[in-house]
Amino acid sequence: MLRSKLSNIINDINTLLLPKVCFGCNAHLSGGEQHLCTVCRNQIPLTEYTFNAENAVDRIFYGRINIKKASSFLFFSETGIVKNLIHHLKYRNQEQIGDFLGDWYGQALKEDLLNKTIHAVVPVPLHKKKLHQRGYNQVALFARKIAHHLNAEYIDHVLVKTSNTKTQTQKGRIARWQGNKALYTLTCTSELENKNVLLVDDVITTGATMELCAKALKEAKGINIYLTSIAVVP
Repeated sequence: MLRSKLSNIINDINTLLLPKVCFGCNAHLSGGEQHLCTVCRNQIPLTEYTFNAENAVDRIFYGRINIKKASSFLFFSETGIVKNLIHHLKYRNQEQIGDFLGDWYGQALKEDLLNKTIHAVVPVPLHKKKLHQRGYNQVALFARKIAHHLNAEYIDHVLVKTSNTKTQTQKGRIARWQGNKALYTLTCTSELENKNVLLVDDVITTGATMELCAKALKEAKGINIYLTSIAVVP
């Protein structure tokens, strides 16, 4: 009892000295708010895309890779709530944001994919050097929470990034693909054979990263690939 009271007192002191702030707008969070204030949560740009109807994310991959369906949780823009969330997730060691967003999106996907069975959830991998520098894959907790809600297996060891390339956002899709043909490889095909697999990334821009990962996953016989991400650039 005494230990519990001391813990509560310490938490109260920490809250006073280091008040929790909203990752979207930097405002102080009120009681019951986590990671986002109520205003930002209500204003966050949900795509409301589903895995049952054609959407703009599907069209990114038309004619490029044979997938079953694609979607994304949020719209990404150069300013605003989503950019702030992604920035804190990737560069400010706020890994818990992935868990928060994954729990939110995972509950929505559970209803959206009601008539589809996802057997495995695979995150887009980081190169081992980048993983060592950052300490975590920013997609991991997001993907893991989605797997939990879909009652799917979380598999993060079979898809591997082979080169520590920098993001090439200024290059065209074709040039990027030609320069990175072996950027991702599948180390074991048996774990994904004849399964419905959901591939998860943080932000879809040109779709080149997902295309290369999906191409690697296609080495597994009978695989059906679904794609999703935390956010997509409109």
